[in-house]
Amino acid sequence: MPSPKAKTRSKARAASRLAAVQALYQRDMEGTAIPVLLHEFHQHRLGATIEEVEYADADQAFFDDIVQGVDARRDEIDRLIASKLADDWSFERLDKPMRQILRAGAYELLGRKDVPVGAVINEYLDVTDAFYDRREKGFVNGLLDAIAKEVRA
Repeated sequence: MPSPKAKTRSKARAASRLAAVQALYQRDMEGTAIPVLLHEFHQHRLGATIEEVEYADADQAFFDDIVQGVDARRDEIDRLIASKLADDWSFERLDKPMRQILRAGAYELLGRKDVPVGAVINEYLDVTDAFYDRREKGFVNGLLDAIAKEVRA
């Protein structure tokens, strides 16, 4: 049985992942510079209450790592995702929230070998629930699993 400390860390990491996807989406939509984006999330989003919605405390360093890691390795990550899509599907056809979910998940699989594959995939399936219905969860599951098989072989 996980300790209370492990559960708190797990919740903080889950909050970090969701916030990272939101931050990456904002970056994609508005072109916000990474330092400005991180500062905004640190000061106003992580652990805050916005419009009566309480955001869970996040692991700030983990959040920063995902956002900065995706930004630094975006071309490599996008090529990796595109290589796993069906031949008649292009990366550009993915809608913007889906791109960010896949980018963040792919980054963790590539750059965070300390996080088990199953944990990465399950956590991004939970993040997918925040944006989509069931069909998209199957897509995310299959794509992240294919990436994991390549980068964690």
